Amino acid sequence: MPSVILKGHKEGYEFILKDVSSFNEIKKEIDEILKKAVNNKKISDDEFLQLLKINKEEDLKKLCETAVSIRNKHSKLIKLTSTVHITNKCTIQPRCKYCGFAPKTSTEGYYESFYKTDEEILKAAISIEEAGIPRVSCSGGYGYKGKQAVNATEIVKSNTSLEILVNVGGDLTEKSINKLADLNADTVCCNLETINEDVFNFVKPGETLNDRIETCQGVSDAGIELSSGLLVGLGESLEDRIAHLRYLNNFETLGEIPIMGFNPYKDTPMANHPPSPLEEQLKIMAVTRIMYPEIRITVPTPTIGPKNVEYSLNAGANNLATVIADNYPLEVKGVGSPVCGNYDDVVSVINKLGLTPQTI
Repeated sequence: MPSVILKGHKEGYEFILKDVSSFNEIKKEIDEILKKAVNNKKISDDEFLQLLKINKEEDLKKLCETAVSIRNKHSKLIKLTSTVHITNKCTIQPRCKYCGFAPKTSTEGYYESFYKTDEEILKAAISIEEAGIPRVSCSGGYGYKGKQAVNATEIVKSNTSLEILVNVGGDLTEKSINKLADLNADTVCCNLETINEDVFNFVKPGETLNDRIETCQGVSDAGIELSSGLLVGLGESLEDRIAHLRYLNNFETLGEIPIMGFNPYKDTPMANHPPSPLEEQLKIMAVTRIMYPEIRITVPTPTIGPKNVEYSLNAGANNLATVIADNYPLEVKGVGSPVCGNYDDVVSVINKLGLTPQTI
């Protein structure tokens, strides 16, 4: 572009002036949208889309600062969630193309099959409570009609003061959902991952999007807090991401939105699919905070990367998941990436930012 100026071409010079003018206009529009966000004014889908299209570091910084100010206005408390992987045995066929959790899918994952005993679940839950972490996520594969989730909930609720989130995707029946309600399960997670049905069917050929939607609705109908979120970078469009966030508002008990960036597992059909750039994850976190000012935005430490936890907090997140303390008695590998966030490291980052980690 500078060479055009050096040549003295009038047309080129005018093009540059026009380009600068266009850039300044976009910058002004972004500033106006963020001002509306701070003042809790209605923001259109087109305006949210413009925020997702931000490609300047300065504008991304402003977006994230806006999200943080909105979060901090309501609370500076950051929830911590540890995990118990009940089982990686899964009957879904064909397998999800990105899965590195189920047996024999990836040498980076667990690879060998397991099903934790009641004693192992209890021991892990007690260690989480002793570490001061207030919440545990109990998750597992398909094929049990929710019995694995019910059993884990019974163990945790009968023996600890922990909050519990159960996540077995769409592997829940009306009976198991009602049982979870009876047991006072705090939250049930069923991530839609993407509402682009073509993308969903491609990456998850053994499931249907409608089944997951029905599970979310069943959880909401039972009066249990619903957690449901996005897996960013599967091949969905920016428009899909906005539509997805809007769609989640249909569930009355929605209280938590996980934002997960795609990371490829080796040996899987999607091993060569590009990982979700950190900037894309931060933009959707910040937009989620603007759209849902008081909701719990969850970022699993494996999908963001333990070293990037600070970025997620600086984009409006307020729940860090798969946080593992040194006293944890079981082998654990993250879902979406084998690495996990260490409790002491995570707490140190939270304190560094002037935020408050929620502990028991």
